[in-house]
This record gives sequence, structure tokens and C-alpha cells, in this order.
Amino acid sequence: MSAVGQLGAASAADPVPPPERSGRKLTAYLLLLPGGLWLLLFFVVPLVSLLAASLYDPNGSIENGFSMTWHWQNFGTTMVDYAKPFGRSLWYALLTTAFCLLLGYPLAYAIAMKAGRWKNLMLALVIAPFFTSFLIRTLSWKLLLSDNGFVVGALQWLHILGPDGRLLATTAAVVTGLTYNFLPFMVLPLYASLEKIDRRLIEAGGDLFAGPVTTFRTVTLPLSMPGVVAGTLLTFIPAAGDYINAQLLGTPKQRMIGNDIQRLFAAGAYPTAAALSVTLMAAIVVLVLIYVRRAGTDELV
Repeated sequence: MSAVGQLGAASAADPVPPPERSGRKLTAYLLLLPGGLWLLLFFVVPLVSLLAASLYDPNGSIENGFSMTWHWQNFGTTMVDYAKPFGRSLWYALLTTAFCLLLGYPLAYAIAMKAGRWKNLMLALVIAPFFTSFLIRTLSWKLLLSDNGFVVGALQWLHILGPDGRLLATTAAVVTGLTYNFLPFMVLPLYASLEKIDRRLIEAGGDLFAGPVTTFRTVTLPLSMPGVVAGTLLTFIPAAGDYINAQLLGTPKQRMIGNDIQRLFAAGAYPTAAALSVTLMAAIVVLVLIYVRRAGTDELV
């Protein structure tokens, strides 16, 4: 058979993909419509409003109103005036994320790999704090860490704290509260990632004469990295903007940027508060993008 004949036969044998139906396209758009409208009304519109408020004339007031003057100096002024609480917020969020990872990874590993029939109970205990208000949980830590509380008394009895030592109204108290409140956000993604690991891969590490530590370092940890990245993001982002823990467990010296944003909004200083909010949001987005790219997890990039 000639080359032309062979080409024609091959072309005739290849299946021709059916044209995509317009009805399927319409169905896809209709399915996207509710979520798209939700994001438009409750994310895009508030975000644009926040960006506009950050450029208002800072000399305006609630009584006299605010005028759009494209006052870009708001961002420079806020970063100069609030640099310390801004940096403190990122530092506290970083410490919180590190402690949550150190505490959450062994817990998630135990639930996914070792819990057996107790797995569901342990997961229920992890999410149990969500059934209580965030504010109530933080107030409970205020009682636990109070000067007359059991924790301080036990640490003084062990001579870890001096007779006049205290935990409440310190950096340690704020970070402890943040770690407790955001620990489930670390554990659950880690558990989901560890649960998906094929146990045969871990057994193969032992068959190749790798010890438990080497198997964990070369098999388990790399395969669980999507959960590590997801958990650290879910912990760091809300922790950086939190203000309840700093307000209840700290002092003005331990205040975070969220405390200043809340105070400025309550006082009616909308341009300054909006500029701080936009700056915090932009900084977190940049840090998250750098972190995700450096982590190199294909599932999250």
C-alpha cells in the first residue's frame, strides 16, 4: 500500500472526537454561577471597598464623611507608626505555626498510623474545641494562666517561676493562646495527608534496610509535605491577623496589628485602619507565594 493510502487508512481509523455540546457548557456556567456570585458579593466587593477606604483623606471623620483623595501616603504613614506591632504579629504567627507543627505532626501521625479503632474518637477530640466559642476558649486560658491559677502555682512549686513570676500578660501567654486555638487547623490537614500515604511504601523502606528514622525522613515526611504546607498556611494566616489573644492574654506591649486595626476602626479612623489591613493582606500574600514556591508541592502551587 502506498504512503498516501496508509495515511488515509490511519486517518479513517482514528476516532474523531465529538464536538462539545453547548448544553454542557451552559451547565458548567450555571454550576459556577452561585459560587461566583458569592465570591463577588462577599469577597470582591468588600475588597474593593477596603482598597478605596485606604486611599481616603485621613483628615475626614464619620460626622463629616470621607473624600477620595487617592492619599497613597496613608500606607507610608501607617508602616512608620505601626512597624513594631506589624513585625510582632508576623513573629507571633511564625512562633505559633512552629509550635503547632511540632505538636500537631506527632498527633496527626499517631491518629493516622497508630490509632486503630480509636481514630474517630481522637479526631473528634481534635475538633471538639470548635464547639466552643473562640472567645470562651481564650478566656479559659486567661483563668488557667492567672497569677492565682494552678499552672503558675505548679511552676512556682517546681521553682521554674520565681515567687513573683507570672505567665499572664506576657508574650508566652499570647503565643500559648494562639497555639491552642489554631492547633486543629494544623492537625487536620496533616492527618488527611498522612492518611493517604500507601503503607506499602513505608514497608518498602524497612525491606531496604532503612531504619525508622531514615524511613520517616525519606518516605513519610516528603509524602506528607502537602499536609505540612496546608497546615502551616491555615495556621499562619489567621494567627497573623488575630487580636483576641493579644487583647485578653497580653498587654499593650504585646499588642498585634489586629489590635490596632480594631481600635482604629472603632475610633472611626477608617483610612488608617484600611491601609493597615491592606498592607497586612499584601504582606501575607507575598509571604505565602514565596513559601509555597519554596516548598515545591505540586498540589498547592
